[in-house]
Amino acid sequence: MSALARLHRPATVEEAVRLLAGGDGERTRLLAGGATLVAMLNAGLVDPAELVSLAAVDELRGIGTLPDGGLRIGAMTRHRETAADVRLAGTLAVLREAAARIANPVVRNMGTIGGSISFADPAADYPPALVAADAAVEIAGPQGRRRVPAREFFVDWYATALGPNEMVTAILLAPRAPGLGSYDKLYRVAGDYAIVSVALSVAWRDGACARAGLAVGGCGPRPLHLDEADELLRAGRLGAQAARRAGELLAAAADPLDDVRASAAYRRRVIPRMVERALAAARDELSRTA
Repeated sequence: MSALARLHRPATVEEAVRLLAGGDGERTRLLAGGATLVAMLNAGLVDPAELVSLAAVDELRGIGTLPDGGLRIGAMTRHRETAADVRLAGTLAVLREAAARIANPVVRNMGTIGGSISFADPAADYPPALVAADAAVEIAGPQGRRRVPAREFFVDWYATALGPNEMVTAILLAPRAPGLGSYDKLYRVAGDYAIVSVALSVAWRDGACARAGLAVGGCGPRPLHLDEADELLRAGRLGAQAARRAGELLAAAADPLDDVRASAAYRRRVIPRMVERALAAARDELSRTA
């Protein structure tokens, strides 16, 4: 970080947005938990002239209940808080499970959900979980606030729907429904980014699958999700044949890269197996609770 970098500590979202808008583009950076930004600074990937700390913006902290019974997770909520919140149950448990699998205790104590999704690493744990849960992202900018479905928020490699001088303020979740949420990932060592991850959210009503949300991470520029795969699972009551076909569709649609963790071919091969494993576990869990 430049020795001349200035640190701002706004007290409101509106003040933070004004500081962003008045800064020097890429040389003005938001500072949330700092888990990603500090690593980028140490690697010499960024050299900000101004940092806008969000630590004093109370609105961005914690998990609250919305009037409709849904949940609002403030952008500055730490991963450990999300992983520990028992309200993230049923169909929303996928998010709690994803938070619990992030890196290690140090990072979970430091990192925030808003900072993580704004960086939009395709192998990160939150993006597929948010897509599977059909979450929305609340964004604030010079023109006010707006909501973007999670499936539209992640748009490309490390790129999001955030416009100039905009920031994430919260994650919005619909009321939890009876069912389950699960998150699984394949990795080289504990705490590493995912080679492939599978996020699943299933709503169960009157003994039938009312909704299925399935997303794959680590296999393309953004979470991999297909409406056709979701409908196959719903109509097939999460059966083995439906799970196999859904996995095949997702593997065919994947656009992974070769990297130090695995080859693209390996990732495509693994997707169907991980999808089938997730659905088999879901069937067993639902049969026990039916």
